[in-house]
Amino acid sequence: MESGDRYGVAGYGSGGDGTVPPPPSHAPSVGPPPPGASLRAAAAALLNLTGLGLGYALLGRWGRAAVCWAATAVLLWVALPADPDGVPAGVLVGYLLVLVLAAVDGGRIARRSAVGGAWRPGLAVGLGVVLLAVPAGGAVVYGSARDEAREQMLLERLEAGDERVATASGQPFEAAKSEYGKALDVYRALGEDHPGSRAAKLVPDRLKAYYDAVSAPYAKKRHCEAVAPLTYLRTLPDSVDKKVLGELAAWPDTPLAESLYACGVSRLGGAGSSSGGGDGGAELGQLLRTFPESASARRVAPAIDERIKDQVSALKGAEPCTATEALRGLGATASRLPDDSVKKLRADADEGVVDGVYACGVDQFEDGKFGAARTTLTDFARTYKSDGRARQARNIATAAEIADDRPAAGKRLPPSKRPGGARMELVISNDAPNTVEVLYTGPVTGTVTLRACAGCERYSASEGPRRACKAGGRNYPKARLQLPAGEYHFLYKHGTGATARVDSYSSGTRVQPGYTYTSCTYVIERSPFDLDLPLLPDPIQPVVSPWGAGSSR
Repeated sequence: MESGDRYGVAGYGSGGDGTVPPPPSHAPSVGPPPPGASLRAAAAALLNLTGLGLGYALLGRWGRAAVCWAATAVLLWVALPADPDGVPAGVLVGYLLVLVLAAVDGGRIARRSAVGGAWRPGLAVGLGVVLLAVPAGGAVVYGSARDEAREQMLLERLEAGDERVATASGQPFEAAKSEYGKALDVYRALGEDHPGSRAAKLVPDRLKAYYDAVSAPYAKKRHCEAVAPLTYLRTLPDSVDKKVLGELAAWPDTPLAESLYACGVSRLGGAGSSSGGGDGGAELGQLLRTFPESASARRVAPAIDERIKDQVSALKGAEPCTATEALRGLGATASRLPDDSVKKLRADADEGVVDGVYACGVDQFEDGKFGAARTTLTDFARTYKSDGRARQARNIATAAEIADDRPAAGKRLPPSKRPGGARMELVISNDAPNTVEVLYTGPVTGTVTLRACAGCERYSASEGPRRACKAGGRNYPKARLQLPAGEYHFLYKHGTGATARVDSYSSGTRVQPGYTYTSCTYVIERSPFDLDLPLLPDPIQPVVSPWGAGSSR
């Protein structure tokens, strides 16, 4: 009772002068808690959990309240404005720990203290519960702001991808391929990693624009240029979820088949045929292997067949050599393609090449390209020995060789048929110490070879016309030709036994009916000063010697 009296005196007793002292600001440190302590402790704890330090404020513990305010200020400084990644976990855990400690500490102090002032613990508890909605609502609002920030971040990524596509679309595909790949990475990440975002919902439209940009050459009918980008688009389902691509996953197949066909056909018979590049074979081969059942693949054989027929017809035109090369290319291309119906077309092309080589050689002769004509027709006669035109090809090649030294011999093609009528004899004697091949063309064309003359010598320029083929008792190698009347051109080629300083010699004459003719070929010494002295043929005189033939050395 003594202690109770002290309690009564301290709380409610009168002083010696009759006045009533104020109640103590704190409960004693020992003894039972004041009445209503539990409710006060709950109120203080709840008010401190709001992060506003109100529990401490009601208890008059302003220093501790300032700590709560500082913690909340730090949290707000870190959290605002809302970031897509939210508040760092360490900061959030630290702040929650401060709130929990403040709630426990505030409850402990309120439990042991009689709070001054006219406030009701029950009302404080209700206020604490209501104010807890502030941080809870703030968390919800912050979460919404963070989500919006994340959406904006994803939209910015989407825009960055769009900018890459716009930049790449103005460049050739190979140069822009890297940019296209980076843009695709953006779209793929948005569609696969953030499927519910606003940015992800825009990805299908962006992918459509992406496909349009990459395949722009196809839309512009630049089919060869379109092959590489369309092939690239066709590989995207291997790296991008088909759900993200949707109908675009299968879209490139038809455009790619069409581009392979159009590009390949446009290159058929090109200059790269013999080497296997640039002749359409690569594109058509890819088409037949990749899309064998497509409508484009079924058009390959008819297209090549039509092109072969066109080039065969072109052999009769102004450029048979060009048409021949095109036929070679078409045949080579057809033989490499993986389709039997196409491979069979090689035979048609080869048949056209035979006609083309002959037509090309004739055209070269008529255009004055005598060296090329000789090479072409010599190869024809050697390659196609059983062809009925082989003999005429050799004749034209002979005339071309003569015309290369004596252009008058190339004014007209040698006749394809031997003329009838009388023949005049031409005897050609060789007074040269080396073999001589004589080529002639006119109403008839041919070659003869005279063996070297044993014991024959070279003459001086003045001696040749007087002494050649006139040594008594010497058996000069001879060739006898039976020639129809007409104008002839000859080329004397010195072969075995001659040096590089011995020149070939060409001449011409007219063979008239009723005469026989002789000709003598010999070699004269070149002047000591290495001057190439001209050799004048003898006057054309039947029976005596219509012309002289010689070479200088």
